[in-house]
Amino acid sequence: MVFRHQQRELVVQAEVGAAIVADYVASHPKSAEHHARATRRFPSGVTHDGRHLDPFQLCVTHAHGPHKWDADGHRYIDLVTGHGSLILGHGHPEVTRAVSDQLVKGTHLGGSHELELEWAERVCAIVPGAEQVRFVSSGSEAIMLAVRLARTFTGRVKLVQFRGHFHGWSDTAVGAAGETGVPAVLSGTGEVIECGDEEAVVRSLADELAAALIIETSHPNFNSLPDPGAFLRFVRDETERRGTLLIVDEVVSGFRWAPGGAQEKHGVHGDLTTLAKILAGGLPGGAITGRADVISVLSFDPSERGGRPKVKHPGTYNANPLSSSAGIACLNLVADPAIQRRATEAASGIRAGMNAALRHAGIPGCVYGEASMFRIVLGGDEVPPADDMRAPLPGAPIEREGMPGDVAQALLLSMLMEGVALFGGRGITSIAHGAGEVREIVSAFEVTLDRLGLA
Repeated sequence: MVFRHQQRELVVQAEVGAAIVADYVASHPKSAEHHARATRRFPSGVTHDGRHLDPFQLCVTHAHGPHKWDADGHRYIDLVTGHGSLILGHGHPEVTRAVSDQLVKGTHLGGSHELELEWAERVCAIVPGAEQVRFVSSGSEAIMLAVRLARTFTGRVKLVQFRGHFHGWSDTAVGAAGETGVPAVLSGTGEVIECGDEEAVVRSLADELAAALIIETSHPNFNSLPDPGAFLRFVRDETERRGTLLIVDEVVSGFRWAPGGAQEKHGVHGDLTTLAKILAGGLPGGAITGRADVISVLSFDPSERGGRPKVKHPGTYNANPLSSSAGIACLNLVADPAIQRRATEAASGIRAGMNAALRHAGIPGCVYGEASMFRIVLGGDEVPPADDMRAPLPGAPIEREGMPGDVAQALLLSMLMEGVALFGGRGITSIAHGAGEVREIVSAFEVTLDRLGLA
């Protein structure tokens, strides 16, 4: 295994990599058996691309607090945290109680209900610029609907987005990027530019044909921009000047950067905001919120739409009562900024501890991130300072692919054998991750660096 970056190579010897794989296979026979069954029913044996792991992924049986357990009885400190949806940790009593209470009242009421209104009121009380809300079932759906509203409201077609920013898997979100299976004709409905490039933003909006510009406020590498707030404010000013709607994608950062997300932190808000993950307290759920005049193109009343055609939007599980109950309980808690501070303290301790380990070992790379998230990068030109880092080192590779697959595999498998479940080369903390978990995670990283024998 060789990781080449400029003048420095990090090498994991082939026999070391093979030994790590062999140890993992030997200690996880039931997960291996589950994977063998799963490959007969699911492509590659998984139901989400991000869960794929060679030689096989874990079969998780249950979770509580900061931990989860696999079919072989191993306990892990969970840094996937429901793909970022569980800022309160697994099984928070107030969330589980709310869902349990609703479960006996009905899982699908087939009509309007009090919970959906209460959930929307919580959103509008917390999220900057939130006037009206429409619930959906996922972040991908929220993006699809937000873009459709923007095109209907402005009468324009073009969607401007930033390279590497993830807005779900729909044709709407990836059309301009030329993803597999997306008709080539959709490439003309959007433009992809580099994030942080102010001149590119000006050029892309100069023709005044853009219905919307969309930005992921967590950024693809957890805020690798030197000052993401300044760039967000620039984008806000430029879109207003050109009559383009600004869609702020807070699916990841919403309720995590601050109670009101990255927009609250940076003192700016978009015309539309897309939400999911923490919004529904760990259950399926998403939403768009923002300006009432834009969202009103969903209205059945022509006068509310301002002469624009109505956007149709059904959805069997929109504002499902179970998701609503979990969302209300969760938002009641995350409205307190102490929640974000606690989760951030855990991630900050992990970032500083891992960077100290890299520095002590003399291994180039860095561990950086924003709020309660971190990203591990091995390789580059220099070792990191032994402290918390928000942005990556200038010489560190931060491509969307992250580390090469074989290096990442060795890291992930070794951390699993030390009782830590990473989310790829990343991690997301919750309020359930305390000082003890931070120490265990850093210790597991130190053991892993030694096991990998990087030289």
